[in-house]
Amino acid sequence: DERLGGAANVARNASALGAQTSLLGVIGVDEAGKRVEALLHDSGVHSCLQTDSQVPTTVKLRVIARQQQLIRLDFEETPSSGSLAQKLKQFETLLPETDVVILSDYGKGALEQVTSMIALAKAKQKIVLVDPKGDAYAKYKGANVLTPNRSELRQVVGAWSSEAELNQKAQALREQLEIDALLLTRSEEGMTLFTSAGASHVRAQAREVFDVSGAGDTVIATLAVALAAKWPLERAMALANRAGGIVVGKLGTATVCAEELQ
Repeated sequence: DERLGGAANVARNASALGAQTSLLGVIGVDEAGKRVEALLHDSGVHSCLQTDSQVPTTVKLRVIARQQQLIRLDFEETPSSGSLAQKLKQFETLLPETDVVILSDYGKGALEQVTSMIALAKAKQKIVLVDPKGDAYAKYKGANVLTPNRSELRQVVGAWSSEAELNQKAQALREQLEIDALLLTRSEEGMTLFTSAGASHVRAQAREVFDVSGAGDTVIATLAVALAAKWPLERAMALANRAGGIVVGKLGTATVCAEELQ
């Protein structure tokens, strides 16, 4: 079974909710790259992928038995600087027809120019959402919303022992990065949104959890679609929380359609 992963999974989730979606990224000149292109086409996503003959297309091979993942093997390399420079030019070309930009960082090197991308998008008054990776968050400065999970946030601000301490750490980071909001995804604890107005929380809605793979992709895609439709941030968070609760009940990276969110 072949499924789109990474930023491609974000794109197909946005498309499944009815958004006109374009995907920028880097693939290799190989069979896996061709399959990614074909799956994007089938998902209704406008593919704007750069090809790089020096690297293979990133592939994650999961071995699953009785609906449980036994092992995952990753095949990946960092894209060349030439293909990344081309991608940045294409990013700037696509901006005028875009309402919301999602920057999904998986630490694979494709977002090496993320600071420039945020600056370009903000100069065009676009909403910028970032799914961060690693502990160097300074490069995300000026984005509108960051969506770390608990372990990702701990990596940056350290552990917390109470909601008050979490609030203090999250708000300090938000102010330091000059972002409008930090949306913390907390698995079984739901989500907490930190803004200049304070913190608001929604409880988790998952009934059964089969697979959390790609749940963060579904959350940020749903949030982006709602914000593109001019929903207030708290209402968009509630919808994204509902979508995340549905998608973890499906095996493998999956999507949620508008009918499921009714």
